[in-house]
Amino acid sequence: MPKHILSRGRSRALTRHHKIAAAGVAALGAAAIGFSAIPSNASTTTTTEAAAAPTAKVVYSTEPIKDVRGTVTDQMAGASVKTEQIAAKKQAATDEATAKKQAAAEATAKKQAAAKAKAEKARQAEESASRGAERAEVKKAAPKSYPNTLDGWIRESLSIMKKHDIPGSYEGIHRNIMRESSGDPQAINLWDINAQNGIPSKGLLQVIPPTFEAYHVPGTPKNIWDPVANITAACNYAADRYGTMDNVDSAY
Repeated sequence: MPKHILSRGRSRALTRHHKIAAAGVAALGAAAIGFSAIPSNASTTTTTEAAAAPTAKVVYSTEPIKDVRGTVTDQMAGASVKTEQIAAKKQAATDEATAKKQAAAEATAKKQAAAKAKAEKARQAEESASRGAERAEVKKAAPKSYPNTLDGWIRESLSIMKKHDIPGSYEGIHRNIMRESSGDPQAINLWDINAQNGIPSKGLLQVIPPTFEAYHVPGTPKNIWDPVANITAACNYAADRYGTMDNVDSAY
């Protein structure tokens, strides 16, 4: 209790004079600190001017930095275009490869179709040739048949004569047959000199037996009464004696 009383008493003892003195001491201390912070070669004038210079203001702009933003945008756009170009090249390469594959497939299909058509054509030709050979064999195996008439006899005789190079025509043979026998294969002459000699003329072209035997043509019956054999032998004789039956116009 006595100590606290003494403290209050001393506080009250600080007069106005004391306060002024304390303020002066504080000012001198601050001045000393200021001088100690200034370099030794600096002048007090410079310090004063520096102290007196106004503080520079920092200026802020609200305008966007256009050039930087444009550059970044351009770079991004360029990168996008490059990516699109790469994708387009890849797509073009894929399309080209697909087109080549399709063209190759079409070419292969055409070759296969051509080969198939060629094989089919060869097969048809082979079958046609085979059928032709079969027809030829049948034709060869089965001789052509002729009607049992005067027309058929003459035509069959001409076919055999052709094989043996015996000349004669349908007209020449027919003309002489009509004069000699009127087309009767059983005709016989019993009144001429040959008949008187025992070798009467017989058949369509009135051939005597010795002449028939001498000029008989292979491939025909050895029968003087056979119409085809009679005609062929008579034409063979006429070809040897007159050149051809066509040159005969009377008894021969």
